[in-house]
Amino acid sequence: MRASVIVAVYKDVESLSLIIEALKHQTYKNFEVIIAEDGENPQMREYVMNITDLDVKHTTHEDTGVRKSRSQNNGIIASSGEYLIFIDGDCVPYTTFVEAHVALAKPKTVLSGRRVNLSESLTKKVKSKTLDLLDIEKRLYKYIGLAFEKNSKYEYGIYLSPRGWLYPLLSKLRKRNTSILGCNFSCFREDMIALNGFDESYGENSISDDTDLDWRFRAAGLEIKSCKNVANQFHLWHTFNERDVGADCWEKMLKNKEKNRFVCEIGINTHVK
Repeated sequence: MRASVIVAVYKDVESLSLIIEALKHQTYKNFEVIIAEDGENPQMREYVMNITDLDVKHTTHEDTGVRKSRSQNNGIIASSGEYLIFIDGDCVPYTTFVEAHVALAKPKTVLSGRRVNLSESLTKKVKSKTLDLLDIEKRLYKYIGLAFEKNSKYEYGIYLSPRGWLYPLLSKLRKRNTSILGCNFSCFREDMIALNGFDESYGENSISDDTDLDWRFRAAGLEIKSCKNVANQFHLWHTFNERDVGADCWEKMLKNKEKNRFVCEIGINTHVK
């Protein structure tokens, strides 16, 4: 099955270069990369033009503020894969990442994983090339100190094979329902198209990244399943830019939910002629 990995980016070429390097070393090879840029940065364009050894597409639009949903919808439109995998431009996937999502893919199912939050010091070492993320991936035990960092989610870095016996067992034992995390989820392309993609009417806030999608997928009859500890990724440390979810956005989402309007009005169809 051919997959499309859609990477939502904004200006951060350095982080994207780490993602691209990780994608070049994926154990699963049948995929394309869609760099869905929220803007049209010249440095980003130059970097993308020089990427080799990967099937890459680059979508852009005018930079008029945060329009992440629009950029991701651009990526969906440009994609040719049967299966879509979404990551953010500050999250570097494990080498087994694409394989994990594809191995667990099922019709009418959305997969959602989690991420390990790297510390500021480890991120600086990774970006300065004095530390290889592959070493953390393969020898996580060496970095046990990260487990004591606030909100590191170190345990999410433990890798379980999607084809092994332990992951299915743990999945059955997990009582808590999972929810979509916008930087690590996947679904069949046709299921995303059926929802008309990400809802762009929420503007700059983050509710459309995952919270809004979560209920819409469920309303459309899809199941959301966890791929935690199977489809793993590292989140690079950076200063946090809050995208507040205002009361008006919550109210709008709840009204849509009450009326079961899971197909958004302003989405993919807005840009398809």
